[in-house]
Amino acid sequence: MLRIKRVPTVVSNYQKDEAEEGARRVGGCGRNCLNKCCIQGAKLPLYAFKRVNQTQSEKDVLGHDTKEPPVAFLDSLLLGEWEDRMQRGLFRYDVTACETKVIPGECGFIAQLNEGRHLKKRPTEFRVDKVLQPFDGNKFNFTKVGQEEVLFQFEASEDGEVQFHPNAPVDVENSPSVVAINVSPIEYGHVLLIPRILECLPQRIDRDSFSFALYMAAEAGNPYFRVGYNSLGAFATINHLHFQAYYLAVPFPIEKAPTNKITTLAGGVKISELLNYPVRGLVFEGGNALQDLSNTVSDACICLQDNNIPYNVLISDCGKRVFLLPQCYAEKQALGEVSAELLDTQVNPAVWEISGHMVLKRKKDFEEASEENAWRLLAVVSLSEERFQEVNAFIFEAITCGDNANADISESLHGEADADAQPQSRKVDAITTSSGPAMVPGTHECLVLLYSQGTREHSSHDVEERAPSTAKEFKRVAEEKLRELKKGMANQTSEKVYDGVEEATIGDSNVDSIENRFKKQEEGADYRKRGENE
Repeated sequence: MLRIKRVPTVVSNYQKDEAEEGARRVGGCGRNCLNKCCIQGAKLPLYAFKRVNQTQSEKDVLGHDTKEPPVAFLDSLLLGEWEDRMQRGLFRYDVTACETKVIPGECGFIAQLNEGRHLKKRPTEFRVDKVLQPFDGNKFNFTKVGQEEVLFQFEASEDGEVQFHPNAPVDVENSPSVVAINVSPIEYGHVLLIPRILECLPQRIDRDSFSFALYMAAEAGNPYFRVGYNSLGAFATINHLHFQAYYLAVPFPIEKAPTNKITTLAGGVKISELLNYPVRGLVFEGGNALQDLSNTVSDACICLQDNNIPYNVLISDCGKRVFLLPQCYAEKQALGEVSAELLDTQVNPAVWEISGHMVLKRKKDFEEASEENAWRLLAVVSLSEERFQEVNAFIFEAITCGDNANADISESLHGEADADAQPQSRKVDAITTSSGPAMVPGTHECLVLLYSQGTREHSSHDVEERAPSTAKEFKRVAEEKLRELKKGMANQTSEKVYDGVEEATIGDSNVDSIENRFKKQEEGADYRKRGENE
């Protein structure tokens, strides 16, 4: 059974005083919530991280080149505060009492028996066939939770240095980003990251919000700490922008899956495809700076959500690797294409399940858990090979445009030009270059939108002029694979297809297994242990 070493509670005495003061405070709705009715004059801990520009190194991001942060961020602050809320009885159940085991097999799927979560978890209050839906203040959102559920504010430092303030005023006008407990936790230390909470943003990724999540993973500096995101239609249950995070002291199966490199962008971000894993997905890693990786992944997410394609995201390896996983389980449920056996398990395959941490609701399923059963469930989540390649074509066009835009911004910054002219999010204008209809096979709710011809022509020309080696190769690879599939060659493995494509275009066929990386890190006692506590 997996166990996590607990840490002493820190920085909690003042919270008890604040709670008593809040109870005496007159006004507001009486629930001491996070909405504007109660938040005026409130004080909460503030962790200020160091924001970096495009020229700073990874050491600068994590603060290892100068001095250590004022607190051990993950082990002391986050887990200490989380433990404090546990002792105060703010969770709906004791997640530390849930049985957990590693399922025998090559993948190493992790199973947890959590019989109470589906009964006590908040039900979904919106449509599951629309990835983008407007925020509805009448439904549950995070401004309605009590201030006692917030662990700390998480913002960029104003002076460029990492700081911690145990009792900082809440800046209502600038809508703080906060880290709060998940009252229905999956694991010890399960928290919610809520960007700009008072702006009441719907569940959709933009560049700023994804950068916030990536900084959180980097600041934690612990490979056991992962950040996840579920879009609407991919088992997000609350339409208020949020990420989730917790840490688990073993590698996720998806982190150990082999990958096949597709290309490397101008900004240094390497893009690969998952191999030998039940869910098809893309892996993004590297980049000349953290912002390069952040912008590339967020542009891909914007493309998916703008085209009504549900997806999940996993941020791992201290923010250095990101898995992007489009899925169609809810669509197959609606079409009656999911077996009764799988439906009876009541497992909703969101980011944690897709990554290999299976949260099971019935003791029978836990006792009978096997790699075969886990693989069978996740295979239903995945897009078909043909549909995945079509979606990839749209993503590749979107991130290629974004990569060119990032280069323009960098040049503009060096020339002291106005960088505000670059929009942070956009509709993907150049995804309709194929001769056929631009749609993803499936229900009518999952059509990929067509855009104006004039804008498309401009965007397509822009891509080919500025980055032919990237844009043309993406397009050619996707179209080549689609032609082969339609000619009855779908039985050819993706490894062979990509080997041929890379040998002809890049000259370097490299299947990179993160499993080997984990093994190497374990030998050097780096991955398995950070700091003094495991």
